[in-house]
Amino acid sequence: MPLLMAKRALREIPSGASLEVLSTDAGSERDFESFARLAGHRVTCEHLPDEVIRLIITKA
Repeated sequence: MPLLMAKRALREIPSGASLEVLSTDAGSERDFESFARLAGHRVTCEHLPDEVIRLIITKA
């Protein structure tokens, strides 16, 4: 579900802007990296306490 919501949010922001996503789904990092590679976006990932993953997607 986080990926679907992020795809929708990315439609609303201009190229070069960033979107922050917080997720507790262990597969999110892999999913977002695959999505970003296919879409041409850049994604960075940071592991936070309590198994939270912060993903920053920069729109191409």
